[in-house]
Amino acid sequence: MTEQYVLDLQEIHAGEAGQRTGGAGGAEFDRTAALVGGKAAGLGRLAGIEGVRVPGGFCVTTHAFRRVLAAAPSLGGLLDRLARLGPDDGEAVRALGAEIRRTVEGTAVPDDIAEPIIRALARDGEGTAYAVRSSATAEDLPTASFAGQQDTYLNVVGTEAVLAHISRCWASLFTERAVVYRRRHGIDHCGVRMAVVVQRMVFPRAAGVLFTADPVTGDRRVATVEAAFGLGEALVSGAVNPDVFRVRDNEVVSETTGAKERAVHALPGGGVREEAVAAELRERPALTRAEAVRLVRLGRRIEERFGCPQDIEWCLADGEFQIVQSRPVTTLFPVPGDTGHEEQRTDGTDGTDGTDGTDGTDGTDGTDGTDGTDGTDGTDYRVYVSVGHQQMMTDPMKALGLSVWRLTAMVPMRVAGGRLFVDVTPRLASPASRGALLDLMGRGDPLVRDALETVLAREGERVALAAPSPAPGSAGTAPARAGTAPPPLETDPAVVAGLIARSEASVAALRREIRTKSGPELFDFLLTAFEEHKRVLSDPLSIRVIMAGMEATWWLNDKLAEWLGETNAADTLTLSAPGNITSEMGLALLDVADVIRPYPEVVAWLRDARDEDFPDGLDEVAGGAEARAAVEGYLDRYGMRCVGEIDLTRPRWSERPTALVPVLLDHVRNFGPGAAARRFEEGRRAAREKEQDVLARLRALPDGERKAAETKRMIDRVRTFIGYREYPKYGIISRYFLYKQALLEEAGRLVRDGVLTAREDVYHLTFQEFADAVRTRRVEPGLVRRREEEFRSYGALTPPRVLTSDGECVTGEYRRGDVPDGALTGLPVSAGTVEGRARVVTDLAGAALEAGDILVTAYTDPSWSPLFVGVAGLVTEVGGLMTHGAVIAREYGLPAVVGVDGATRLIRDGQRIRVHGSGGYVEILG
Repeated sequence: MTEQYVLDLQEIHAGEAGQRTGGAGGAEFDRTAALVGGKAAGLGRLAGIEGVRVPGGFCVTTHAFRRVLAAAPSLGGLLDRLARLGPDDGEAVRALGAEIRRTVEGTAVPDDIAEPIIRALARDGEGTAYAVRSSATAEDLPTASFAGQQDTYLNVVGTEAVLAHISRCWASLFTERAVVYRRRHGIDHCGVRMAVVVQRMVFPRAAGVLFTADPVTGDRRVATVEAAFGLGEALVSGAVNPDVFRVRDNEVVSETTGAKERAVHALPGGGVREEAVAAELRERPALTRAEAVRLVRLGRRIEERFGCPQDIEWCLADGEFQIVQSRPVTTLFPVPGDTGHEEQRTDGTDGTDGTDGTDGTDGTDGTDGTDGTDGTDGTDYRVYVSVGHQQMMTDPMKALGLSVWRLTAMVPMRVAGGRLFVDVTPRLASPASRGALLDLMGRGDPLVRDALETVLAREGERVALAAPSPAPGSAGTAPARAGTAPPPLETDPAVVAGLIARSEASVAALRREIRTKSGPELFDFLLTAFEEHKRVLSDPLSIRVIMAGMEATWWLNDKLAEWLGETNAADTLTLSAPGNITSEMGLALLDVADVIRPYPEVVAWLRDARDEDFPDGLDEVAGGAEARAAVEGYLDRYGMRCVGEIDLTRPRWSERPTALVPVLLDHVRNFGPGAAARRFEEGRRAAREKEQDVLARLRALPDGERKAAETKRMIDRVRTFIGYREYPKYGIISRYFLYKQALLEEAGRLVRDGVLTAREDVYHLTFQEFADAVRTRRVEPGLVRRREEEFRSYGALTPPRVLTSDGECVTGEYRRGDVPDGALTGLPVSAGTVEGRARVVTDLAGAALEAGDILVTAYTDPSWSPLFVGVAGLVTEVGGLMTHGAVIAREYGLPAVVGVDGATRLIRDGQRIRVHGSGGYVEILG
């Protein structure tokens, strides 16, 4: 396209289509949007779709906007000031934005811009009405729609009025809402430009919005139509309750008629007015069912052209639909395969064999992905389970973290929205494996089980067709091999000690060998190391030990409930179980606090500690040497851990030690000397007393000696094996830290060679892309920035527990009738009842706890364990019976309820709450 100030919408379509023939696709569309903004570029595309009618008009390009900015020299300084404002400077944003808008609107439109606008208006004749609409370069993006952030003016009549409203659209780039929205999405104010679309006005019988995917559930097969009488402004502004049609497979599956009491209509001389709808029309649908289906068919054509679900604004006039806007629906959770970077291994293999990477027990670990199909080979319907909900890490992961996790785990995994999912379709389809899958999921997280059962009830036939039962002996059925049944596992602590010794030897070997590798050789070595990683992870004995501890826990809870009416008896019987690396980590920080507490200068220094001074700065204060030795000893043992540790790119405690300081200072303030040993001994004593009580009561029952003997055997078994449940994750993260250190060395070399700007840029590359960069000394231009933008956008998405290939997010429900009205329902994971102040904590580094507080957070992984020793109870949004937070809550004897949907939103920081750890619910007291 030539550098023009005014382009007809058909010219935009022709230019964009011509560029597409060159094969650039999205990049060419980006270049078009840079000239005419996102809205106009979309309208240009719409104009080229057969059967789609778009009101005619033209676009005032971003070149014109730049000319106007240049004509007002003071704007440069104002924009610089705007860019420097802090995130909390709301009043300054309002004042400065208003000044910028006044300046823009007060700047005359230059003659060489006004003249082509006037000529374009003259073609339609005097008295023609127009819609004058903003079209910013940061608008209608795949990751940020900017819906409603800039201004639109309807039924504008007359040349002077159109020119004035074009200036208003330019100025609307600096409304408070637009500035805040850009800041939230990390978009530079100075880099955004505004074009303006001027279209002939449509005077519709009805108007509204079409979502080509269900905006609530995400189901891509269900389209939602919202309709109202008159102009769509009444619907968009929320002035009416619209009619709602849900359409699936060319059939209206549900219809709701809204009470449409008001409508917006155009006035004869220009402008619009809200008017009352005639009483006889208020309950009448604005569209017929046939019209709704016809509109959805049109929307499907548009969706196919744009390549993703669309949010479409439409008008119905003279029996024909006209489309006035189409933009991506940015709130949908992506479907695996739609987005993300499917890793290709450097050895040429597929690389989709990495998955959950846990210790082989966490719910998704048993969902082995069977044939590894991905829904793209003709068996199109798939059901995916979230790994993040099993791993207590539902935040998005960066590309390198996703990539390494997949390459080091045991089953196929897919990427969507920066998260990982396991395809459970084959096991769900097979009657032979379905029950075991649902049982395993239900024990881990009842909401996942309920969601899977919901999918089966509605889509069972599609599940069966998508993934028929595997043939005997194939992956998925996992038949037992003849003659290979393992011997019974003895209850012997030496078994656990041997497994830990083997894991430590493997980590030590990795530490020695990885130091000698660099360049392409490092990446070849890492692929071999990843295989050793998986070998250790899949050690059959390790898995048997983990399962033995879990099965003993389940047996105790089930049998003691049956025989004695005890609820969750294992919670007390497992207190202070030996060998739990995660609970030991929490207690060990209490020992560090004991070293620091006698030295006020150390405590004062820690309050203002910075990572760049830590721990060297301790040497300058009294007691600093002792404190430094204690802290460094702790970091030597646990410094590879951090919040969200399954993402290799997250900063480890050794890299950012001040993350531990708030918890450490809380321990100094809230505890006395010897707290760690005292707490552990109290737990062990309580477990021993519970054991004696249970066994005595059992012996008094009919057949009591047998029941007591079986129970004693299971108590010994659970106390021998349950602590090991946490160790494999510790081994994984120990290896991850070594991988990361080696990879960052390579990243440093790329920075020194000018290939990358910063070491952390490699976090936005997959393992394969990183390896290619090391070999070629080149990274695709713009790739890191695109990945950064993707990652930022994924943070606004909430990952579902269960996701289908239709895009439907299925959350599951607690189907219980034993929860008091108004209480929040969850999963009981650690017995007891506690009342206290809720502390809603979203970041471990920002915790400030007092004795007796109840921790409320989205999720906890092992890195949160130091916090557990200082609280009285736990509530999380994510979790299951055997996930890390539940295990450690039981170890410490904390009443805990997990899986409380929306807990951090529904419970306010500082409120008094009561946690019913046995009943599985939380009461908000005020």
